[in-house]
Amino acid sequence: MGTASTTDEELLRTLYAEHAGPLFHYVLRLTSGDRQWAEDVVQETLLRAWQHPAAFEPARGPARAWLCTVARHVVIDDHRARRARPAEVDGEALEQASERTRGEDEIEQALQSWAVADALRTLSPDHRAVLLETYYRGRTMAEAADVLGIPLGTVKSRTYYALHALRLVLRERGIEP
Repeated sequence: MGTASTTDEELLRTLYAEHAGPLFHYVLRLTSGDRQWAEDVVQETLLRAWQHPAAFEPARGPARAWLCTVARHVVIDDHRARRARPAEVDGEALEQASERTRGEDEIEQALQSWAVADALRTLSPDHRAVLLETYYRGRTMAEAADVLGIPLGTVKSRTYYALHALRLVLRERGIEP
């Protein structure tokens, strides 16, 4: 049991010694100079390498090429995850937004709500249904798929096209979403 642990540690040390420096410089370019992010990506890449020692068999080609590919995928996944999450704001920004909302004219809000409801009526029944479930009832895409009895991928594509169509209708009416 102690031998496997020693072998794992040696593999990790060897990976780090041989590849961490060049990999870090490669990832630094991918992360637009963000050193912290680059360090995290290198750590994640080396961890994945340690978890998949078969990737370093000579028949599979150069180890560094595999490491660079894994690092590139980690950066892409991180970038997608960051885009998918809403931006974080501090308490002061939330208070300011809340104050602005309270100060808005209620009549303007009512008119906009009416315009959006009217625009929704111009959409196809399928598009209206996915928007109703995902936006107005607050369901996840998977929950909406279950409720509507359609595949998840269909919910995703219908939501995308429904929002696109809704934006166009609102723009035609002079309302910028």
